[in-house]
Amino acid sequence: MGMGMVKEFKEFVARGNVMDMAIGIILGAAFGAITKSMVDDVLMPPIGLLLGGVDFSNLFVVLREGIAAGPYLTVADAKAAGAVILTYGIFFQTVINFLIIAIAVFLLMKGVNRLKRALEEPPAVVAVTRDCPYCTMAIPLQARRCPQCTSEIK
Repeated sequence: MGMGMVKEFKEFVARGNVMDMAIGIILGAAFGAITKSMVDDVLMPPIGLLLGGVDFSNLFVVLREGIAAGPYLTVADAKAAGAVILTYGIFFQTVINFLIIAIAVFLLMKGVNRLKRALEEPPAVVAVTRDCPYCTMAIPLQARRCPQCTSEIK
């Protein structure tokens, strides 16, 4: 790499968009790990208990037996035997991960949009006048007498 390319690369990385994107990717990976742990370690065990002690991480279908004949008790046993398996339980957990992340992103975007709308809305106009009950002309809020009709205002 020549010196010109290094300079161009530094300029590219120094752009705000690139740094924002890098931070977003790092936070997204961390959020994904937290969500995966929440699904695997917090949500799925109680769901498995409610469904009669089902361990979703070990739900699979054997498509072709391996060197050692089945039945295989766990995904690890089936893989060790060289069996071809379809791990639908892990897929189910991954779908739940996706749904949780999608809901979180939706809620985040909803909050950002609400904040943008609040910043774009003009400030509320505070009334500084009121109408005289007698002549209906605008008078200051603190006025005790109408300057137009000289009526006393309560």
